[in-house]
Amino acid sequence: MINMSRLFLSLLTLVSTISAWAQVGQYRNDFAVGFNGGVVLSNVGFVPKVPQNFYIGKSAGITMRYTAEKYFNSICAVVAEVNYTQMGWDERIWNSEDEPVINSLTGEPEEYARTVNYIQIPFFARLGWGRERRGFQAFFQVGPQIGIYLNESTKANFDLSKPNVNDRISHISGPDINGNPFSNMYFMPIENKLDYGIAGGGGLELSIPRVGHIMLEGRYYYGLGNIYGNTKRDFFAKSNFQGIVVKMTYLFDMMRTKNASIK
Repeated sequence: MINMSRLFLSLLTLVSTISAWAQVGQYRNDFAVGFNGGVVLSNVGFVPKVPQNFYIGKSAGITMRYTAEKYFNSICAVVAEVNYTQMGWDERIWNSEDEPVINSLTGEPEEYARTVNYIQIPFFARLGWGRERRGFQAFFQVGPQIGIYLNESTKANFDLSKPNVNDRISHISGPDINGNPFSNMYFMPIENKLDYGIAGGGGLELSIPRVGHIMLEGRYYYGLGNIYGNTKRDFFAKSNFQGIVVKMTYLFDMMRTKNASIK
């Protein structure tokens, strides 16, 4: 089994040493800043399993990129972001016939979602292939990410202390606040305020002289930490975030290498 903490530290080392490659290939000293925004499709890897739909949240923040060199055909850079991001989960409350569970009090299908807001800070090693100043460039980037908990909220259309426990296929044993034999996850605030994991993905960048750089990117995040305790006394054995991010980024150059051969 992979030691997740060791993997996280190894990625951090990879990202922090990429700038040392400079002057091995063609020297660069480019720095660009800008902003990004997009959507996040997230869920939580609960054990015991909780059936879920993707929770759809928003992400926006600032991006900084330092390009160190071009090594053969690969443009090497480091990228850092500081983002406000909505993560969460949307429980899929179904019965054994794959139909929504109806709440006995409201007569409506039960719906529940939890929103968890973070300041997320990913730090990437980036490789690009293509044009740097005018035209298109494909890129791939990977690295560690940390998330600092801000707050959380829930949305439900039924009394959380009185769910329909008889028809659910996802019956997780455990008392609620009234002692009923149902999952008490509805009343559990996030315990671990620092989230951490690995993020990576790729995309396409368009560079336009005197305008800047416009990027479309897809990214996947896998949390290595749990949002709840995972000892034998705790309710969940595992509770890590996972997410798919689709975002646009705009960067403008603050510093550029003076080299007429750079295309």
